[in-house]
Amino acid sequence: MSTPVLEGWFSDAGGQAHLIGSRCCKCGTYYFPKAGNFCRNPDCDGTEFEDAPLSRSGKLWSYTNASYQPPAPYIAAEPFIPFAIAAVELERERMVVLGQVISGVGVDALQVGMPMELVIETLSVEAGGEKTVWKWKPVAEQGS
Repeated sequence: MSTPVLEGWFSDAGGQAHLIGSRCCKCGTYYFPKAGNFCRNPDCDGTEFEDAPLSRSGKLWSYTNASYQPPAPYIAAEPFIPFAIAAVELERERMVVLGQVISGVGVDALQVGMPMELVIETLSVEAGGEKTVWKWKPVAEQGS
């Protein structure tokens, strides 16, 4: 059985991984993680939000590496293996979302502007099943 590390932050329903954000019902501004009390858009006084599946793809905006194990409450696989972190500008929402890059892809394989897609990957396997997390995967461009 697989369980998301952060319940309600992402979904893999129907094999299509996506983040779950919220959208202000008054102005249409998207948020991730979800907003719930008030719209942070300075031109809006909205207080109602709806869940919104966010774009599955975007362009790599920036990246770095994590050479040390992040502190709690971050849950890292044991033993800790350094990983790349991507900041991806979502295609439709035009917002930047951070996340790990898939296992086996380091910063040397990344380039600003490259297309990325969201995938779900196993973070750890425990007695009760596997824990999953969202990650970014580079996408080969058509004609490359």
